[in-house]
Amino acid sequence: MYLCPGIYLNRVRLIHKDFQVKLVGTAATHRSSCGIELAVQGQIEECKDADLVFFASGSGTRAIYKDKNYLKRFDLDPQKQIICSMCSGALLLAALGHLDGLSATTYPTVFNELRAFGIDVIEDHHLVAHGNIATAAGCLAAVDLIGWAVEKLYDEKTKQSVIASVLPVGQGQVCIY
Repeated sequence: MYLCPGIYLNRVRLIHKDFQVKLVGTAATHRSSCGIELAVQGQIEECKDADLVFFASGSGTRAIYKDKNYLKRFDLDPQKQIICSMCSGALLLAALGHLDGLSATTYPTVFNELRAFGIDVIEDHHLVAHGNIATAAGCLAAVDLIGWAVEKLYDEKTKQSVIASVLPVGQGQVCIY
């Protein structure tokens, strides 16, 4: 799981000092799609205690969503946790059963795989949310997905501050540092 949205999420710490972002995985390090070696701060079992679980996208997603032993390591509760995904990360949500009976979105190259789970794939929306579960499609949709998650965790004001801090100059840039 490789995350660019961590950049956005880390900005929440500037407002809520107790907020933490952890990159978790199955090994001490993981290699990103770009070849960057990323150290993890925990194992995926720790997701069961997280307020927010974010499934990122990547070339390895198509292998791990089929791995039953990998999936068994998750114990998530959408009644108590905010659970979201970017692009092919939706395959993990579907494999875990968190999209059962819901609609979702994902990157166009993943539409058919997600449909194979019986999911109603919404092709023309970059963000689809139901309760505490959301899916997003396209890298730039990360801004809206993180905004949705931050508002669910905190409030509209925190969301607006975090989002404004990453907008291009002239579109709302606010320094929260």
